[in-house]
Amino acid sequence: MPERIAFQGDLGAYSHEACLKARPEAIPVPCTTFDDVIAAVKTGAADLAMLPVENTTYGRVADIHRLLPESGLRIVDEAFVRVRIALMANPGQTLDDIKHVRAHLVLIPQARAFLDAHGITSEAAADSAGAAAEIAATGETGVGALASAVAAEIHGLTVLANGIEDQGHNTTRFLLMSPKADHSRRADHMITTFVFEVRNIPAALYKAMGGFATNGVNMTKLESYMVGGAFTATQFYADIEGHPEDPAVARALEELAYFTNMIKVLGVYPAADGRD
Repeated sequence: MPERIAFQGDLGAYSHEACLKARPEAIPVPCTTFDDVIAAVKTGAADLAMLPVENTTYGRVADIHRLLPESGLRIVDEAFVRVRIALMANPGQTLDDIKHVRAHLVLIPQARAFLDAHGITSEAAADSAGAAAEIAATGETGVGALASAVAAEIHGLTVLANGIEDQGHNTTRFLLMSPKADHSRRADHMITTFVFEVRNIPAALYKAMGGFATNGVNMTKLESYMVGGAFTATQFYADIEGHPEDPAVARALEELAYFTNMIKVLGVYPAADGRD
């Protein structure tokens, strides 16, 4: 039986596109919220979870760094999806017929130049793919949706314009997560993701980072976020290049332990195409 991947949004969402890219044969399982995605895996309704973590235009996805350590799931792969925005509508219409569009609040500003140039007004929807599904179901005319071209194909809409995003680099990074960790060395270029909490002593973070510098380990991401409502309890989320069994990585993690109260490895996985 094919694997089932839970994701947030309707069929045709960019998260669905990430599922198709990472596991083309898998069965997509749409969910309403990120918490629902995680719950689907925990209850057995899905085998894997696909979660967005960051976007090149808007930065990290809200709440995701809190959810990842608490989820009980482990990262087994990553996927990068280029956010290409398509304007779609019910068949039989032209671009000149479209006076209004609906899309997720984050997506609309990314196509502002195109919308303004064509005199098209917009309104926010809970989900871009959901807006496409609603337009298809009602048969509305004069109204379009901004979403992935995958959504148009799924819901039988016509793409009237594609690639209308203002930014040519807009890309979202997704993490594929599983109840079971897989730390096997599946590629030459591996990524290790972990969270840690430094001890509340002067220069603790500086000293904790020293081991990565002296051992030549490249840290590609370091982000902080508050936990437990305490200003002194700051956790850090980090991505590094390498595998925990690499001698340099092992030494760096060992040195990190001296200056932290907690280290939790969230995943060891191959670097995906699109990272560079």
